[in-house]
Amino acid sequence: MLDAIIFDVDDTIYDQQQPFRNAIQRVFPYVRLKDMHFMYIRFRVHSDENFNKVISGDWSLTYMRNYRICQSLKELNYPEIIDEQALTFQKVYEEELDGIIMHQEVRKTLDFLQEQEITLGIITNGPTDHQHKKIVQLDLLNWVNPEHIIISQASGYEKPDKEIFRLAEQQFQLIPEQTLYVGDNFDNDVVGSKSAGWQALWFNHRQRQLADDMLPIHDVEITSFDELLPAIEQLVQKERLLVEA
Repeated sequence: MLDAIIFDVDDTIYDQQQPFRNAIQRVFPYVRLKDMHFMYIRFRVHSDENFNKVISGDWSLTYMRNYRICQSLKELNYPEIIDEQALTFQKVYEEELDGIIMHQEVRKTLDFLQEQEITLGIITNGPTDHQHKKIVQLDLLNWVNPEHIIISQASGYEKPDKEIFRLAEQQFQLIPEQTLYVGDNFDNDVVGSKSAGWQALWFNHRQRQLADDMLPIHDVEITSFDELLPAIEQLVQKERLLVEA
């Protein structure tokens, strides 16, 4: 039976590319629109790959944030920027994040799950204050118990480390095989949750391709926000039919 569904935040609960695009246009207006999607993907990759260095103390948060935008521009052959410009981008990006809203299809999905009395939770990578601010801005506390939220910096673990999922099992009182994780990042969200014995829904709305050496280990894949609620409804109904059989 499916008892709990735990969500990622960034680019899962809301469209993270929009505030990124807005900040780029404000600070680096010379960046071509056709480059925005690839630049955003690289920005996320550098963020996901290097935040563990912040947790370990090898990098400061400011250094990591400067690095991810500098590298993203460099990889698309734009002029190198100085630290002051990177800091300005981060400031503007945070201003844009202040206006994020939950995608309406996610809202419908959370309403459905609340009606079904399925346990809801959040596991998100990132700085504690930064991620908590997003959680409040997105009104997630209307659906999620504050005790059912884990932010990587505060926990000492980071996705895809299975220990952050083990921590959630203890803190949220979860049964691994009866828990589904929903997230957009294959490495962090799918590989991480599956390594802990959870079910995984890959929210692949950026339509990323798996590397040749990566196995499609997810249980479900969807490629748009519009597919989220139907996929969740189908999973819940399927589990209930199995229990009744």
